[in-house]
Amino acid sequence: MSIKWIHGRYKEDSRVFDSKWEAEEWADSLYPDIVGEGFVNVGYATPDKKVADFLMRQIPRWAEYLRTHNPSMPAVTVGTSTEMVDGLLLYKVWIAPEMN
Repeated sequence: MSIKWIHGRYKEDSRVFDSKWEAEEWADSLYPDIVGEGFVNVGYATPDKKVADFLMRQIPRWAEYLRTHNPSMPAVTVGTSTEMVDGLLLYKVWIAPEMN
């Protein structure tokens, strides 16, 4: 499976936000980018665990909303991992089609 990673487009991608509210506002603003990339097989990497945690909770809600408006959209699952890149721990979150 090939993931289209959308991080790297904004300066905030490498930011660790001061508050949970800021992190959630930032992560929620990624919705148009994620949907614009087709929603399935799309991922985001961040050094901020708060952003990753929010995306893990929010992506299923976005998927449910999208499926109510487009029933042909496949069911999805959220994948997560961590990776050390240049001494920085990145939290990765991606959307994959649900395997039946």
